[in-house]
Amino acid sequence: MNSFKRSAGFTLIELMIAVAIIAILAAIAVPAYSEYVTRSKRADGKAALLSLQLAQEKYRANCAQYATGIHASTMSCILGGTHNLVSSTTSPDGYYTIAITAADANGYTTTAAPTFTDAKCGTLGINQAGTKTETGSDTAANCWGK
Repeated sequence: MNSFKRSAGFTLIELMIAVAIIAILAAIAVPAYSEYVTRSKRADGKAALLSLQLAQEKYRANCAQYATGIHASTMSCILGGTHNLVSSTTSPDGYYTIAITAADANGYTTTAAPTFTDAKCGTLGINQAGTKTETGSDTAANCWGK
């Protein structure tokens, strides 16, 4: 009696099909994950700008003008001496550098420049009227809305 016993294991074809499926899934997942990480970093910049906007409005309520810099020497109308509007010139997680790029008694513009590459949105900005801007190739609605 001659019976053939099939050996246990996978054939080369089965392994190649499994590798191909994993490669296809990775090709889809990696760009989606990268975009997710970029959006989470962008949220850090938006939070920093909104915090600075709140500090500017608080400053104006007390001093009848907007602060011209993060280290506002004119803060003396409240506390005397030089005091910071916000605790740092970087965003809470350090992905953006924030600054007051223009300010006078009637308005201001604040910006958050990324410390990473963000071609879609680039530098984010907001002014006293709440107008949100970006320097990248995408629209402000997409950069600020997501």
